[in-house]
Amino acid sequence: MPTTPQLTLAPDHLRTARRAARLLALCSVPSGLWRLAMAAQLPVGYSTEVLRDVYAIPGWGVAYVAGLTVLQECAALLPLLVATGRLRVRAPRTAVRTGRVLAALVTLFCLSQVLLFFFVAPDPHLSSSGRPLLLATYAPLAATGPLLAVATAAYARHHGVAARRRRRP
Repeated sequence: MPTTPQLTLAPDHLRTARRAARLLALCSVPSGLWRLAMAAQLPVGYSTEVLRDVYAIPGWGVAYVAGLTVLQECAALLPLLVATGRLRVRAPRTAVRTGRVLAALVTLFCLSQVLLFFFVAPDPHLSSSGRPLLLATYAPLAATGPLLAVATAAYARHHGVAARRRRRP
């Protein structure tokens, strides 16, 4: 009976993927806490009038902000579930391709949002004292793209998924 060859996998790759996925999950916590504080009408840089008139807090704005926070945390925990093996991936090659594309898209999106929000069109309703707090809570999100890229690369090396090499004529 023929046996299938077993890959000798370095545990360092899996450890790197897990560490990057844990850091990725932690990156979304500060902005989520800031949004929840905003939903609870705590002073996070907006006056109560702005929260009421612009963001509909209290009201449907609380559900929107809380739902966005839950969605963001679930998305941030997904790579951790894959890296720890709690979420089984049937096609590692597809997961790696998806991870690479998402890492690039998330990086570009985060950079564009930082440029738009802080330099091109700053929020006129945000107080000058709230701007540093908002920057401090949203700054870790800029690391999500590179961390996803590190986790994806380590996951790919762990599962033996080779990068596509271009052949030169």
